[in-house]
Amino acid sequence: MGDNSLSRRSVLAASGGIAAGTALGAFGPRPASAAAQADADVIVVGAGLAGLVATSELVAAGRRVLLLDQEPEASLGGQAFWSLGGLFLINSPEQRLAGIRDSIDLARNDWFSTAGFDRGVDDPLGQDYWGSRWAEAYLQFAAGEKRSWLASLGLTWVPIVGWAERGGQLADGPGNSVPRFHLTLGTGPGVMEPFEKKVRAAAADGKVTLKFRHQVDGLITTNGAVTGVQGSLLEASSAARGTPSSRVKVGEFELHAPMVIVTSGGIGGNLDLVRANWPARLGTPPARLITGVPAHVDGRMLAISNRAGARIVNPDRMWHYTEGMVNHSPIWPGHGIRVLAAPSSMWFDATGRRFANPGVPSYDTLGTLELIGQSGHGYSWFVLNKKIIDKEFVLSGSEQNPELTRKDLVAYLAMRLLNSTPPPVKAFMDKGEDFVIANTLPELVIGMNQLTGTNLINYDQLRRQIVVRDQQVDNPFTKDSQVMGIRNSLAYSGDSLARTAPLHKLLDPSAGPLIAIRMNVLTRKTLGGLQTDLSGRVLNASGQPIPGLYAAGEVAGFGGGGVHGYRALEGTFLGGCLFTGRQTGRAAAAESA
Repeated sequence: MGDNSLSRRSVLAASGGIAAGTALGAFGPRPASAAAQADADVIVVGAGLAGLVATSELVAAGRRVLLLDQEPEASLGGQAFWSLGGLFLINSPEQRLAGIRDSIDLARNDWFSTAGFDRGVDDPLGQDYWGSRWAEAYLQFAAGEKRSWLASLGLTWVPIVGWAERGGQLADGPGNSVPRFHLTLGTGPGVMEPFEKKVRAAAADGKVTLKFRHQVDGLITTNGAVTGVQGSLLEASSAARGTPSSRVKVGEFELHAPMVIVTSGGIGGNLDLVRANWPARLGTPPARLITGVPAHVDGRMLAISNRAGARIVNPDRMWHYTEGMVNHSPIWPGHGIRVLAAPSSMWFDATGRRFANPGVPSYDTLGTLELIGQSGHGYSWFVLNKKIIDKEFVLSGSEQNPELTRKDLVAYLAMRLLNSTPPPVKAFMDKGEDFVIANTLPELVIGMNQLTGTNLINYDQLRRQIVVRDQQVDNPFTKDSQVMGIRNSLAYSGDSLARTAPLHKLLDPSAGPLIAIRMNVLTRKTLGGLQTDLSGRVLNASGQPIPGLYAAGEVAGFGGGGVHGYRALEGTFLGGCLFTGRQTGRAAAAESA
């Protein structure tokens, strides 16, 4: 599998929440008896967004489906429920309305420059061979029928297009050249809603059987083909959505079907597995990581699929956010919230040294993560003021955006346009453990050092850097790339209206008080995974499809074992679940015809 492939040993060492060496070691691919009867046409493992989409496609083609999940019914929809609902679209009506000139050629250049595919792109056995091909297919989808397909299902979007991952470097470097982040009315729940309705209606008609608290421990094989699953029945749980559920086993099960589709998600809730696969290029993994996904995002099915012969590629490619705050009202263990900031906050390392490019909010997530790793500390600091936080802070998550989640567009736009502190942001200012608020810079520095229990921040050094930056505000010929970026942001009507504060001096008393926020590394997405062809068929180490085994969503690296390469353009994770779920569901339906 090569140096970059995830070893079975590393998966077993950290598989989520159970004694992995015994539990997973006991359940390799189990041969089926010749007399086993099929319980369905297809078994889908994982009831997140990709699983719901695949199931809805299978049902539309007349297939009988068993949809399994280890969590209780309250968690139907998985991580998608908690997301902000951003979708990557190319040359959309919303873009054109704002005067944004986009094209598939521009998007392709952005995607491939950002991805940096470099692991056997032209070699059928290369780790990036299928991921790069999924990328091209996804670009065609995002520029083509993606919007009309979703609109036909009832989805609508905020008319102001967001500009995430701007890059801020060279034209052939990472980042979106234009805004492409389309916020769905209804956030993540709004994206999953039509597919949940389809699956529940099919269940009411007897076409889908929903089996919650079914924890898959192994894949069943017959003559080299996957023909079912076996595992543990977990005790009933009343755990609320996202909260940890019991892992007490009350029985076993064995289910058979000629096809199994794995849609079980990534590893972001399993910090041991994240650290085991942390790439050297990002430095030492922070001693303190906070989690952006529930604990059940544990990576178990990667190890289980690997034992059945599935090839795992690009396990060292991850997408973790650098602007994470500890949630003052946590739902899952270590629960963190990501800030989607515009470019005005100054960004410093733990010792108070200002980051060079691309260390500007909204520019380059993994580029900044590398800067943090190089700093020798696992956290960093935003320094800003109230004028900036009122205009520029959006918190990721459906629960952090109540107006948008309940599809109240008027209330949402009013909140963004009035330049008052959004209530969820105000709650973090009042209760968040990572916040320091002060009227003067000396007071702010004292608070920053008290928060970390260190004296790493030197007042004179911090003041000098802020004053020098502030001097550039009055200079139309500035050499400060962040000031240039703010002016560039304000040239876009969407940012000027709703996302970027007018350019001003950070130490302007009328813009205060001053705010410092300790930003933690927040785990989120797995960019590698099970390698699949364009039909979603899982491949073995020889590059051949494993009969009967498919995968979609994050467990497959959102396509091919890594459609994003090293970096993502944002709005592409939900979209990756939608696209791979659709493609895989349709392919499995066709094969089972």
